[in-house]
Formats: sequence, structure tokens, C-alpha cells
Amino acid sequence: MARSYFSQKRVLVTGGAGFLGSHLIDRLLDQGHEVLCVDNLFTGTKRNIEHLHDHPRFEFMRHDVCFPLFVEVDEIYNLACPASPIHYQHDPVQTTKTSVHGAINMLGLAKRLKCRIFQASTSEVYGDPAVHPQTEDYWGNVNPIGIRSCYDEGKRCAETLFFDYHRQHGLDIKVVRIFNTYGPRMHPSDGRVVSNFIMQALNGDPITIYGDGSQTRSFCFVSDLVEGFLRFMDSPADLTGPMNLGNPNEFTIAELAELVVELTGSKSGIEYRPLPQDDPTQRCPNISVAKERLGWAPQVQLREGLGQTIAYFKNREFADAATAQEVRNTYLIAS
Repeated sequence: MARSYFSQKRVLVTGGAGFLGSHLIDRLLDQGHEVLCVDNLFTGTKRNIEHLHDHPRFEFMRHDVCFPLFVEVDEIYNLACPASPIHYQHDPVQTTKTSVHGAINMLGLAKRLKCRIFQASTSEVYGDPAVHPQTEDYWGNVNPIGIRSCYDEGKRCAETLFFDYHRQHGLDIKVVRIFNTYGPRMHPSDGRVVSNFIMQALNGDPITIYGDGSQTRSFCFVSDLVEGFLRFMDSPADLTGPMNLGNPNEFTIAELAELVVELTGSKSGIEYRPLPQDDPTQRCPNISVAKERLGWAPQVQLREGLGQTIAYFKNREFADAATAQEVRNTYLIAS
């Protein structure tokens, strides 16, 4: 039978030690819920959740969602999957397995528990879109055999599985399509444009722009995205998605580079390189459904969000340097 729970829920977050997952967990704990964080730490890191180590309602489990998981929870957020090109192209077969086998295992768990399950899908399901901005009823323009296909098609197949479980088994699902998101706890070497530009600017290296810089992206700050997650998860059962969540304000890559250089005070120049295969030239969400059904829209502007993200990377660099010096001092004393 379906669970009848009180305001405090037991929530499973797969990929919980990642960039998005860790911020989501913070919000869930703030709301008074118990959280089980599951992550195999392929791209996630304990650094993102170390501040929760002694939290009485937080638990961490190292586990790969490609294998079945047997736990008792009230809700599931399935965020497990490498999400940056560098990471998901490192082992493309495993990326597809994580999207597909991971979805099957989490859907099977939700079916047994008769609980609501949330799928973190992606704007990559639209490929290099021929429709702009992208609406949820657009089927996309995706290369099924390209170097990005492990992620694009893996996420598309996961969406198929979610809706088939919904139709065939009556499962309570929520499917969100995430557009470019940034903020503190991004991995400094994930190859995403925001983290790339910030790290290059802080190090005084040339800012590398792939293509001529005229391609556009829309950047959503992580706190705005997580707010959308929570509102969507708490929405009526008939609102299944897929639903776009992202910031509809569009910027060229060249504009982003100029803003990062300005905010960091860097003297970095610009270096242009060829555009990678299947890299989309435009990516911008139509968020009309989220506005109408959730009353949600991004609040943090790019300049403000970049300022917070730059501060995080500066503090991280300082902390890493201090730790390295401490290790060196310990070694010198010991020797």
C-alpha cells in the first residue's frame, strides 16, 4: 500500500555527493527531512557533503546505481550520472549504463515502495535544437552515434523508462529537464564553460572559447534550480513533466568570458579553438510551464551568481594550497 507519511520524509538522493545533489540535500535537511545520500564518487566528492558528517538526519552510502538498491524511503530523487562532457565521455558505455540501468533500478525501488520518484533529465535531450527557445513538446535534434550520444541518448532512454513505468504501473513520476546550471561546489575540472573560464581567469591562463564565441547558453544559479526541484516534487501527481528548468536569459559564450574576466580582475586573454563535434549552437529554455504550474522563475542574475561562484573557487584554491603546505610541513618535520 502507498505510504502515508507526516511532514518529515525519508528521502533518497542518488548522486547526492555531486554539485546539484549536495545543494538539494542541504535544502531537504533544512526542511526537516531525513536524507540518504547515495553516490559511487565517480564525479561526486565527499568534500561537497563533509559539512553534513555529524548531521543527525543525514546518512551517506557509497553505491553504484547500476546495481539494485534495497532501502526504505518515502521519496526518491535520481540525480546519479556524470553530467559534464569530460566526465561522461571518459567512459561512455558506463555513462549509458548509469542512465539506463540506474533508472531501471530506481524505478524498480519506487515501484516496490509505491513512492514518488524524480528524474534529473537534461536539456541535452534536445541535441542541437532546430527550435528556439526549446519547449517541452519539442522532440529534439540528436545525433544517436556521436561522442555526446552516451549522455544524450542515455537520458532520453531514461525518460522513456519513466513514462512507461508511469503508464504501465501507475508510478508517480516527476521528470525535469535541466539547463546549464552553475554555482559553488562545481568541480573545477569538469570541463563546463563556467568552471573552465573561472579557473583559467584565476590562474591567469588564456580563456579558451570553442568556436567563434557567438553560440549562446542560458545559465541558472544552483539555488534557483533546487527551488524548482522542490516545488516540482511537491506538485500534484498529474504534473509529471517533462518540465524545463533553467534561466531563459541568454548570453553568448564571448559575453560570459568578458564578464568572468571583469569579475575576477584577471588579465587573461582569449584563445579560440575549433568547436567540438555536436556542440549545440543555441540552448535556451522556454519555462512557461514552470512559471504557470509552479509559480517558479529564476531570481539570481548572472553577475551575482558568478560572484558567488568565483568566491567559492578562490576559497577552495586557498584551502587546497593551505592543505598542501600543511602536508609539506608535516613531511619536513617527520624527516
